[in-house]
Amino acid sequence: MAFQVTEVQKALKGADYPMDGDELAALAKDNGAPDDLVGALRGLPEVEGPNGVMKHLSGQLGGSTGD
Repeated sequence: MAFQVTEVQKALKGADYPMDGDELAALAKDNGAPDDLVGALRGLPEVEGPNGVMKHLSGQLGGSTGD
């Protein structure tokens, strides 16, 4: 499934990087992200910031790059 960049950004609002996939998934779930996005984040290695998240999800992103 393709995720919108803005959807990922909203899911990770309040992130305190660096964070690993489990931490990102928990934050996204708390922020109301859909289960498929939570699952995709869970598989990520530790990232230093939002660009790292986007890099790892790049094959699953679609739509606007946001603001």
